[in-house]
This record gives sequence, structure tokens and C-alpha cells, in this order.
Amino acid sequence: MKIHEYQAKDILNVFNVNVPRGIPVFSKDEALNAANLMGYPCVIKAQIHAGGRGKGGGVKVAQSTEDAEQIIDKIFGHPLVTKQTGTKGKIVNRLLIEEAVDIDRELYVGIVIDRKTACPVMMASTEGGMEIEEVAGKTPEKIFKEFALPGFGLQAYQYNRLVTALKLEGDLAKKGIIFLQSLYNVFRRTDASMVEINPLVITKKGDIIALDAKLNFDDNALFRHKKYIDLRDTSEEEPSELEASKYKLNYIRLNGNVGCMVNGAGLAMATMDIIKLHGGEPANFLDVGGIASSETVANGFKIILSDANVKAVLINIFGGIVRCDRVAQGIVDALNSLHIKIPVVVRLEGTNAVEARKILAESPLDFMIADSLEKAAQIVVSAANNGEYR
Repeated sequence: MKIHEYQAKDILNVFNVNVPRGIPVFSKDEALNAANLMGYPCVIKAQIHAGGRGKGGGVKVAQSTEDAEQIIDKIFGHPLVTKQTGTKGKIVNRLLIEEAVDIDRELYVGIVIDRKTACPVMMASTEGGMEIEEVAGKTPEKIFKEFALPGFGLQAYQYNRLVTALKLEGDLAKKGIIFLQSLYNVFRRTDASMVEINPLVITKKGDIIALDAKLNFDDNALFRHKKYIDLRDTSEEEPSELEASKYKLNYIRLNGNVGCMVNGAGLAMATMDIIKLHGGEPANFLDVGGIASSETVANGFKIILSDANVKAVLINIFGGIVRCDRVAQGIVDALNSLHIKIPVVVRLEGTNAVEARKILAESPLDFMIADSLEKAAQIVVSAANNGEYR
């Protein structure tokens, strides 16, 4: 679950991570009043769930009331387009009015879970303010990493190495260690999946401040942090993904024309890969989980078909926890009730797969049954791209 910058900074503040003074606002009048209260110069920051706001024009410094009014009029209520929003952008309905900081240096610090080691990793770089992906691609040697081992966390010598990598010395090094320890405490205590401070700034007075902050939570751990659930801003989420979550379906919308319905994240990834291998483009990632009932399949289809770009659908189910014949009956029942008008290709393997194919073959519905994943991918890509179904 993602939250806004101002919400992340509220949490950081609770854990004694130094952040600028700021006031979140939800209307133009509130924004102007907050800017006058904060004093000038002040920073006006769009609050959306996307990076690259500064480059997109969503972060501006106001020098006066008149300046603030013009900036607020340009940002609030308008779409902000960044690399992460797509061409349509996201409507800005919240702003953060923040004190201006006298910056001497900009650094980067982030914490995520490293999938290879299954450990949290704290990353530090002197290249603050830049997109970390760009730094990783062009100058990976400028990103320093320390891994937190299970049961031990980050040790004192690791914090020392991190501040050395950030080129902090003397009192700044001591402040840096305290800052990084507090930041790791945020990550650990909130069950975060990511904490990113970019930039982490050194002020000309020698303070260390989290000038920008991103904090994502592990959805599977939110039951332990019910107070954070209320921070969710559903207006920032893709409507179809939000709808899918109501039915406990894992759905991510993509840009292709082949709808995918599978059970299991690994199978979903493999299915998308083979669709691309045969020249197609997946329109979504949809994992129906271990219970592919008629209701689950029907809800999945409704969500997939809410995307007008979908020209064909591939159902790829492996019967392990769930029997293939039950899935097949669920597919028949769902398609009977939905009256699907686009090609549907079905591939079922696993427990009772033979019985499942018989149920599908005897159904009066018009869909193609494939006996292999490769054949299924070939058929569905041809149907989506060329209208050729058989």
C-alpha cells in the first residue's frame, strides 16, 4: 500500500527522523492560507502516488503571496504528468506546503527487501535528487549497500560504512548514524516494503533532513497496523485494480490486448512471458488464486473486460489445490451469464484435467481448448492481433 509524502513524513517524525515543517492542504484556499502561515519562501508540492513530480512541474518554490497563488492555481485540480503516471497524468487533489530548506548537499538513502538474499538492504548514494534507477544503470558503483541479516538487523559497523560512503565526517557522521538507525527502525517497526529518502539533504547549518519521503507498506502485514489502513487514498489507485481487491483478486492493468486469467503469480508471469514470446502483449496480470469458482471467474472476466483494449482472453489454470473439472464448470457458468463477445482460449492442466476438457468440449459455448501453453499462446495472440481464432 502506498501513501502520500506528507503521510510518510508524519510517520517518520514519530520515529524521530528529521523532516521539514509542513502543512497538508485539500483546497486552494487552505493552500494559500498555509503558504502565508509558513512564510516565504516556501515550497508547494503536489501530492500524488508517483515519482518525478519535480520534473513534471509539481514542486515549486513560492517567493510571495502572489507567487503562491499562481503556483497553486496551476497545480491544484489539474493533471500532473510524470514518468510514472502515463500520458494522462494524475489529478492533484492534495498539496503539501513546506518550509524552504537551505541545501548544501543532496544524498540518497533507501531501504527495500532484496529478493536474492531475502533480507532488507539499505542503499546509500551521494547522487541524491536523481532517479536511483538511472544511477544504478549508469554508475552502479555509486550505490553502496548494507544487508540486514535476520535476527541481527544492521550493525554499528554497517552504519559506519554507510555514512562513510555518504562522505559524512565528524559531527555529521554522528548525526548520519542516528538518522539511518531511526530510518531502519521505521522500516522494521511499520512492516514497510520500501522507505526511500530522495533527497536526503545536508543543510548549510549542518542538519540532516528527509526533504522527500516515500513509504510503502507490505499489504500482508497491515493487519498488525490497522491505524495505517486509513491512510489509503483509493482515488490514486487504478479503478479496475481497486475493484479486483474487493473480490480478493490480484490484478494489475497493463497496456496490451491479451487478457490473462491464471491461478498463481508464477504461472501468471510465465503466461505473460509466453504471450510476448509469440508476438503478443498482455493486457493485465490477474491471479484468481486457489479458488477458481464460477463467481471468481465471472468477477475476473468483468474486470478484464472493463479494459476496452482487450481483444482476446487466455485462461490458463493449473489444477493443484483446485480441481480442473471444477474450474471448467466455473468457466462455463461464468461465460453463460456474461455473454462474452471476444475470443476466449482455455488451457487446463493438473488434477482432473481430462474431465475438465470434456466439460468444456461438451459446452455449447464458443471457445478454443488448447492442449499446451505454447499452443494456447499462439491461438490467443493470433485472435487478438489478427482476428484469427482457429
